[in-house]
Amino acid sequence: MKRLTFTGGVHPYEGKELSKDKPITEVRPGKELVFLLSQHIGAPAKPCVAVGDRVLAGQKIAEAGSFVSAPVHSSVSGTVKAFEKRKNAVGEMAEAVIIENDGQYEKVRYNPAESLESLSKEEIINRIKEAGVVGMGGAGFPTHVKLSPKEPDKLDYVLVNGSECEPYLTSDYRRMIENPEWIIAGLKCILRLFDNAKGYICIEDNKPDAISRMQSLTANEKRIEVKTVMTKYPEGAERCLINAVTGRKVNSSMLPADAGCVVDNIDTVVAVYKAVMLGQPLTERIFTVSGDAVKDPRNLSVKVGTSYNELIEPAGGFIGKPEKMISGGPMMGFALYGLDVPVTKTSGALTCFLHDDVSKEKETACISCARCVNGCPARLMPCKLATFAEHHDTEKFLEYYGMECVECGSCSFQCPAKRPLAADIKSMRRTILANRKKKR
Repeated sequence: MKRLTFTGGVHPYEGKELSKDKPITEVRPGKELVFLLSQHIGAPAKPCVAVGDRVLAGQKIAEAGSFVSAPVHSSVSGTVKAFEKRKNAVGEMAEAVIIENDGQYEKVRYNPAESLESLSKEEIINRIKEAGVVGMGGAGFPTHVKLSPKEPDKLDYVLVNGSECEPYLTSDYRRMIENPEWIIAGLKCILRLFDNAKGYICIEDNKPDAISRMQSLTANEKRIEVKTVMTKYPEGAERCLINAVTGRKVNSSMLPADAGCVVDNIDTVVAVYKAVMLGQPLTERIFTVSGDAVKDPRNLSVKVGTSYNELIEPAGGFIGKPEKMISGGPMMGFALYGLDVPVTKTSGALTCFLHDDVSKEKETACISCARCVNGCPARLMPCKLATFAEHHDTEKFLEYYGMECVECGSCSFQCPAKRPLAADIKSMRRTILANRKKKR
């Protein structure tokens, strides 16, 4: 079996054995749910309900703020309590709709499709848009925008990203094991939009049972294949996956569609199936709670708006007080100051550790070993880029292609001098992008 991959990458401890064999279990939220209006790339959604309104589960509570935006739907029935700012996972204050859960979970009436063939391409896109589907792998790009390229006939590949290379995360794996039919059905919905495209379900080779299951279910599908990719971080990064599976390259000035590709996360494809075929909006997602501080790591079906605080008990609670809590995984996640933040459409995991080893490491001088260069999937020189960032040398940073960084953290992971390479480069990229925005 040929294992496809890209140049570069690293091999961190996977940690997936903690939760990979734990079936998905549903978690009912508490009394108050917080629905952030910015759960996606683009303009924040605009509230379309008023304080005191009673809403149903699945009801739209905020309209898309622009073309590159997505509506937000309530995941419970209850009463709109307030509009106020609440903290998100990166520590920023963001506008939110607060709903008091009545515990009845009374739903709106959905409008399922008679068949996929009965829907036009425009109807498929509109169903995805109205359901508020966004990329659930972390970026949160509105899916109806991603699936509306200027030249759809030039799309050659639809890649379903099932690699799940981030350590500790196992939610996509459980989806592939427990609901593979939904993934295939969602991919078929997407392929209906692109007459000349082929669908590839891409899975790392550390998930042989998922590969076997998907291969069995797609054996008679002419437009769908399963591609086995090498277990290596960051195999699931969009550019890396495209290069590994198709041999094509995408840079920072391109969209995947420019290379004839569309990439969607496993749970995003499931959300597409539910939106198109069942008429259901995106109101819940699969969420991994793991790490050595967690007594019984789990994969949970969580309603959007639920507090992270409410996800610890279903995972058995903490063994001891964690020194480090991360929204997401340890490579690309965000460190949390507390758990009083809501689950959004892009929240994939909560990883908690008894010891914060990284903060205790002492930075020393670069020894020019080039390990960061060897690990970089974008083939950059992180050691130099970080130095340019430290000295605010924008000209040199751009000369050495700093904007091509995919922010995967492989360089920091590899560095024996413990330099915060990824953090410095990321900060510089943010500054440059902000300055470009001001000049428009």
